[in-house]
Amino acid sequence: QVQFVESGGGLVQPGGSLRLSCAASGNIFSTYDMGWYRQAPGKQREWVAAISRLGITNYADSVKGRFTISRDRLKNTLLLQMNSLKPEDTAVYYCNRVDALGPSSLPWGRGTQVTVSP
Repeated sequence: QVQFVESGGGLVQPGGSLRLSCAASGNIFSTYDMGWYRQAPGKQREWVAAISRLGITNYADSVKGRFTISRDRLKNTLLLQMNSLKPEDTAVYYCNRVDALGPSSLPWGRGTQVTVSP
């Protein structure tokens, strides 16, 4: 059974930075293209960033130029570097395979809370 464990969230002021990590059981990151997702209060979960098994990255327009997705193969970890954070980035952040907003998602982890506030 796949398990994702997200960490690294917290409270940060606008313009600040955070680095999120996602650990997973098994050989997930070599098997799937991976993504970060987020869900703000009262809103649906949305896709944020993706990285293919070949290392090709893609970003939602709302985070392009501010967020960077990467993988640490040695630590079997998915990362999301978030810079120039805005209040609208406040959400619970999750990792999962690409296309996880449909029926093909792997089990969701608990996510990690990111709050951007003065």
